[in-house]
Amino acid sequence: MPGDYATLKTPCPNCGGVVQETYRRYNCVGKKGQEPCGFSFTKIPAGRPFELEEVEGFLRDKRIGPLQGFRSKAGWPFTAELALVFNEEEKNWKLEFDFGKDDDPAATGEIIDLSAQEPLGPCPKCGHKVFEWGSNYVCERSVPTEGHPTPTCDFRTGKIILQQPVEREQMAKLLATGKTDLLDKFISMRTRRPFKAFLTWDAEAGKVNFAFEPRTSKFPPRKTAAGKTPAAKEPPTAYKATAKAAKTVAGKAAGKKAAAAAKKAAPAKKAAAPKAPRKTGNGLRPSPELAAVVGSEPIARTEVIKKIWDYIKAQGLQDKKDKRSINADDKLRPVFGKNQVTMFELAGIVGKHLSAAE
Repeated sequence: MPGDYATLKTPCPNCGGVVQETYRRYNCVGKKGQEPCGFSFTKIPAGRPFELEEVEGFLRDKRIGPLQGFRSKAGWPFTAELALVFNEEEKNWKLEFDFGKDDDPAATGEIIDLSAQEPLGPCPKCGHKVFEWGSNYVCERSVPTEGHPTPTCDFRTGKIILQQPVEREQMAKLLATGKTDLLDKFISMRTRRPFKAFLTWDAEAGKVNFAFEPRTSKFPPRKTAAGKTPAAKEPPTAYKATAKAAKTVAGKAAGKKAAAAAKKAAPAKKAAAPKAPRKTGNGLRPSPELAAVVGSEPIARTEVIKKIWDYIKAQGLQDKKDKRSINADDKLRPVFGKNQVTMFELAGIVGKHLSAAE
């Protein structure tokens, strides 16, 4: 595809040729007068496009990150480092994601060289220096080195924690003060929601842990009138309490006597008159078509439905394949107006054949 594509300054890591941008990839075009070596990688790994400055650094260092903004095939966001890894079979470099699952050199015995780095601070476990190694921050005594081939410390923490990149400055602050700044891009593994937290050194657990901001109440404290304080109630004395109790008992006794006297003096209640029977309406008059099924006398709507269903069941008019459908015979066809209706249509159709009785 035609376009304004860039030519990178950093040479191909495989053959030293020129790397150029195309529509979808960055490709080696070879040295002048030579064929390209086949080195290439995508411009948009996992849905995140490269910036030109990132590509230059990626080719130069063969590693970049941690970077945010990647998306999995299921649509979940994630954070990761990218690395150029040499493939022995293809004899070329390939782009790969690095999620920090490095082989443990303490188990493999591989000697690690940390001398070219600046330490971040003292190890909170043993006091020796902490360095970057792969996708982790490690104590120099937790990996085999020339000066200390047998590890004696196990301090290690990731450079990415729950998709939150932990920059060198933040790790240095944690080692110096025991706590980072408030970081706001953690993603919960359970709810997949972002949250804010500090990273702190938990000496009791012996690892880096989360610390959260103190919660504040959503509602402000109630305001009282300036200069006014509620007056304290005077507690009753023993004498007052006893007198109050005595009055209460005497009042109850007097009340019972008065109620008994009033009951004797009150005339006997008249027996309640029996309730008149509930009046029923004159019913509804069925149409001539409906009268052929339920009769011509005025009848209640509910009774009409009942009689129709009795007729349907007696004549076996429910459809055998679908019991909710009713097949009309010669009597019901004039009522339904068609050969078949559903049980849900029945009440509406019957209503059209009922009118108020005179």
